[in-house]
Amino acid sequence: MPASSAVTDADLALAEAARQARENAWVPVTGFRVGAAVRTADGLVFAGCNVEHPVPHEGSCAEKVALYHAVAEGHRNFEAVAVVSHNDPPATPCGSCRQTLDHWGIRRVIVAHEDGRTQVFDLAELLPESFKWMPEPPTPN
Repeated sequence: MPASSAVTDADLALAEAARQARENAWVPVTGFRVGAAVRTADGLVFAGCNVEHPVPHEGSCAEKVALYHAVAEGHRNFEAVAVVSHNDPPATPCGSCRQTLDHWGIRRVIVAHEDGRTQVFDLAELLPESFKWMPEPPTPN
């Protein structure tokens, strides 16, 4: 999949925060270490790593850990996410994370290999038809 735009110095700095977080990944099941970092609209960076659990579906993706860390600190507006792994090509967020990023309005997705190779995508390239929750209209009594 082709990258959508040029990599900026801010992208590289965000990827470096994700690379550092990757070192703390807890992956006793797969050994697949992932680090992520989100940048808020006011330029703050929050990092996270994946955390596995032997019970299926009880682990957490790095992207969500980073995002929820920022949300827990009161942030609601985001510019970008960076994801670092050892995959070749670099791993993009999973489907569930893509949907979560979409919900929070994160459009810029930076993916990097641990060796520094970096690409930038618009989330719409990775999630062309995102789910948009619409509440059902109220039913009259």
